Amino acid sequence: MIKQSFNRKLHLGAQLVKCTGLAGDGFLVYNRAMADHASANPLSYRYPHPAVTVDCVIFGLDGQSLKVLLNRRDLVPFRDAWALPGGFIGIDEGLEDAARRVLQAETGVHDLYLEQLYSFGTPDRDPRERVITIAYYAIVNLFDHPVGKAAPSCASQEAGWFAMDRLPALAFDHSAIIETALARLQAKIRYQPIGFGFLPRKFTLTQLQKLYEAILCTSLDKRNFRKKILSTGLLVPLDEMEMDVAHRAAKLYRFDDRLYGELRQRGFNFAV
Repeated sequence: MIKQSFNRKLHLGAQLVKCTGLAGDGFLVYNRAMADHASANPLSYRYPHPAVTVDCVIFGLDGQSLKVLLNRRDLVPFRDAWALPGGFIGIDEGLEDAARRVLQAETGVHDLYLEQLYSFGTPDRDPRERVITIAYYAIVNLFDHPVGKAAPSCASQEAGWFAMDRLPALAFDHSAIIETALARLQAKIRYQPIGFGFLPRKFTLTQLQKLYEAILCTSLDKRNFRKKILSTGLLVPLDEMEMDVAHRAAKLYRFDDRLYGELRQRGFNFAV
């Protein structure tokens, strides 16, 4: 009976969570259900529980600019401020499941590269209560999956892509989360081929170089870059050229995922 009552309250809170991120009434119902459960269950811990959220840094490459997806909040706290997509984790939901739910809602794409980044738990990071967030970063291919003028979620009034060097003031500690995500991306792109997730399946060497330059925030020597990237043996030249371009059409390549998987099992180190 106790369990059924708890589940009914939790279900009500969960329905509100979907559109409020546990703000307002949904937040109160959820907390009340958890408190009732704790008082009725002798096995429950007797100390305050922090709330747990996920926040997602969604990177995309628009031409030559590295961008991040942001939402303008429609709820307190920080109403009207820009923030990362995210939300509270359901009581029966795994961390990555919650992150992928957020990604699906914000981008409509299922198969994004997703990696857990870091946990952020400064006691005063959220004025509502003690909230610990698990941050993830994701890579979306805007060539094949144009998110375009991103659709706002239930808890936001507007969504949009922002260049990394033109970010607005952000809610909570989301500026620190984005800085951490960018540092991870810059480090990892040098030793794992995750950068190809930004590009279409067929790309030019110029597109690939501009990708690395945008992420690393530096200019790269064209000759040295091409020599190094081609020496990996992971780029397959295609019998195709660029189409409908104003400049001289360049040769197209594709990344050999299968070969990389085989080489990696044998200890191959991708380095650029």
